[in-house]
Amino acid sequence: MRKVERFMRDKDLRVGDRVRIIEKEDGKTSTYEGIVMNPYELSSGETLTLKLDNGYNIGILIDQIESVEVVERASQKEGPTFREVLPKKPGLPGVAIIGTGGTIASRIDYKTGAVHAAFTAEELAMAVPEIFEVANVTPKLLFNIMSEDMSPKHWVKIAHEVAKALNDGEDGVVVAHGTDTMGYTAAALSFMLRDLGKPVILVGSQRSSDRPSSDAAMNLICSVRMATADFGEVAVVMHGETGDTYCLAHRGTKVRKMHTSRRDAFRSINDIPVARIWADGKIEFLRDDYRRRRDSEVWVDDEMEEKVALVKAFPGIQPEVIDFFVDKGYRGLVIEGTGLGHVPNHLLDSIGRATEEGVTVCMTSQCLYGRVNLNVYSTGRRLLKAGVIPCEDMLPETAYVKLMWVLGHTHDPEEVRAMMLTNYAGEITPYTRFDTFLR
Repeated sequence: MRKVERFMRDKDLRVGDRVRIIEKEDGKTSTYEGIVMNPYELSSGETLTLKLDNGYNIGILIDQIESVEVVERASQKEGPTFREVLPKKPGLPGVAIIGTGGTIASRIDYKTGAVHAAFTAEELAMAVPEIFEVANVTPKLLFNIMSEDMSPKHWVKIAHEVAKALNDGEDGVVVAHGTDTMGYTAAALSFMLRDLGKPVILVGSQRSSDRPSSDAAMNLICSVRMATADFGEVAVVMHGETGDTYCLAHRGTKVRKMHTSRRDAFRSINDIPVARIWADGKIEFLRDDYRRRRDSEVWVDDEMEEKVALVKAFPGIQPEVIDFFVDKGYRGLVIEGTGLGHVPNHLLDSIGRATEEGVTVCMTSQCLYGRVNLNVYSTGRRLLKAGVIPCEDMLPETAYVKLMWVLGHTHDPEEVRAMMLTNYAGEITPYTRFDTFLR
């Protein structure tokens, strides 16, 4: 038993109790009042964690606690029962919110400090009531996993759930998703949802709902607004700047998370965002070449070849890295090359072997901005001769998802090349724009 568990047992403390603690450190006395939290499972077990009234947590070393007083015992009553469906308001569009994980929609149990997924209608109404003034919201928790645990099988399930909601009459769909791999899922839905005529919006939050600086509520409000707009594509909606002024809608095949923690972490790469959604509800479209809303029966083209790998070229990379995937029976490789799309010369033989054995090899750039050009230097020309497909200005992760989708339909080298170089969902811009570089 760790020291914190022993301390809580000896002092008869329970998670959710409100306590007042006097701490003495280096002769200085401090008093704290807050809610006792569950001990952090990866900690050394020598601190008691309190949630303060300002929403932040504080850890107090057990050895520095002079006294502890229970101000209020945690309630032993069962939590409230929430309704799955709320009465619909006439005249409002219908929006389905599909939960897959993350903290975008959650409620806080202030008796325990825990954050719970909020995916019944009444929970959402309590957490973010504004969305029910925008649309008749129908929520569903499809699964609740970390975004790094997403797989192509999860993408397929999401796509079918989205299609079902739209074909059943919803005016738009919001997919609540963890931020780390949201770009991959957005790209997958962009390719799999065919004849799409309504908005499919992915949304997440950089900071959880138990933090005063959380972006969850505004992101969700903006995503529901975008899901009711005259728009018929897959997009990611997240904060557009560090304040709470507006969100941006990014095309699902051109978006990347560019910061680990900033609220405006998402950027359109080699392109401009589709729209700006202001806090007051105004939607300002920033381009004209987006697909408008239309009546259509969406269907899911979910043939995906999972034996595809994304490989980053780096100084010192050995040919055995490429050989490994070939020997393991992979059908496709997307390489994040340097600069215009290069790899060390000593990889060329292994790449040539891969293409000779029927493995599709595609080239992107780890620079992200700009486009691949294999005609400039001799290394690039040798890659072209070996059968490598230059992926224009596609993001590496978009090219990876697209190659899985393409190989799900054909293994014929010429057909694969033609499909990879066909612009299906805005993944390839026709020319390099100089006003899109991240500043």
